[in-house]
Amino acid sequence: MGMTLRAIDADNWHACVKLTVSEEQKQNVAENAVSLAQAAYEKQWYPHGIYADDMLVGFLMFGTDQETKRVELCFMIDKQYQGKGYGTAALVTLFDLIKIRYGPISFYTSIVPDNLTAKKIYENAGFRMTGEILWEELVMVKQLV
Repeated sequence: MGMTLRAIDADNWHACVKLTVSEEQKQNVAENAVSLAQAAYEKQWYPHGIYADDMLVGFLMFGTDQETKRVELCFMIDKQYQGKGYGTAALVTLFDLIKIRYGPISFYTSIVPDNLTAKKIYENAGFRMTGEILWEELVMVKQLV
């Protein structure tokens, strides 16, 4: 499987907004259209499609949060592609991109407390709980060196 991250642009934004999670997961992640709107107005955010070979399987966005001044991640895999290793592969690919763009940093994400699937994926990728709660979510961090 060839895993790539491609910037969201005029060619793939429509397919990106069609990606979705299951009904029970919708409370855990923002809709991709909302994230793309945020990126359009807050230029420090970088939205990308997650591609397995040439198939769009998910979406992620990273950037510097204005409130915390931390480089953070928003992330989802479409419901029909979950459980196939795409999330883990996308994170590994993303870590290389983040290191190139920002150098060695503390890289953050957050999860809804009962989102055990996301917690497991992030922990397997090296994120650890900080003990901090922001926006009613548990904050996780990974040191990128």
